[in-house]
Formats: sequence, structure tokens, C-alpha cells
Amino acid sequence: MRPEPESSARGLAPTGLGQIEYRLARDSVVREYQRSRVSRLEVCDAQPELMRVANNLGRLTEVDCPICDAAKLVHVAFAFGPRLPPSGRALGMDGEMRALARSRDDVTFYIVEVCTECSWNHLVRMFTAARARTRPFT
Repeated sequence: MRPEPESSARGLAPTGLGQIEYRLARDSVVREYQRSRVSRLEVCDAQPELMRVANNLGRLTEVDCPICDAAKLVHVAFAFGPRLPPSGRALGMDGEMRALARSRDDVTFYIVEVCTECSWNHLVRMFTAARARTRPFT
């Protein structure tokens, strides 16, 4: 796992045209867990493939897991679009994302945060190929 730039690890990357942030939805789920309205099994449900990708391609952040506090979160990037696998394509580097974004306009990118200790996972942001051409995926 590679360390992620500090500003994006804290969620300070600017939002704008072509990007959707899911922080409010994430914070709502965390609050529901903290209030015991949902169980740990309900929120720590990462699929085995997502855990594999997180362990092998994930970018380590400085953010503690909001559920277990035992590990730092990892960000994983996926690309979806025509002529890509139905389950998406896991991306390992900014360069790989930019190359895909430069070659195709019909690709959408997703960043998912994952805890490799407890299997917490949540969608962080989604953005278009046009945005990926101009900014790093973090």
C-alpha cells in the first residue's frame, strides 16, 4: 500500500463539476453504528474481492477506521464503463487512471475506502473521465 497525499487523506480534495462526494452518507452510517442502530456485521461487510484489491492496490491514508480504530483506511479506485469488465476494473496508480481517462470519455471512476482489519467499506467519491484527466484520483 502506498501512502496517500495528506490533504486528500483528510478529505480536503476540492469537489467540483464532474464529481460526487459521499461523505454525508458515510457519516450517517457511522453515526447509526455508534448509536447501536446498526450492527458491526451490517457495516463491516466488504466482499473478499474488495479486500483483495485493498490489500494489493490500495492507497494507505492517515485516517483511522471509524468502526474499529485498529487500522488506517485504504482507498481503492475502480473504473466502470463500456468495454470494461462488468465488475469494473481495479486501478493501482494515478497514471493508470489518467491513461484510461485520456483514452476514453465514457468511463466513470469510483473511490472506495476500506479497512483491511474489520472489512468496513464505503464509497467516498465518484467522478468522470474529464475530471480524472485534470486531477489525481485521491
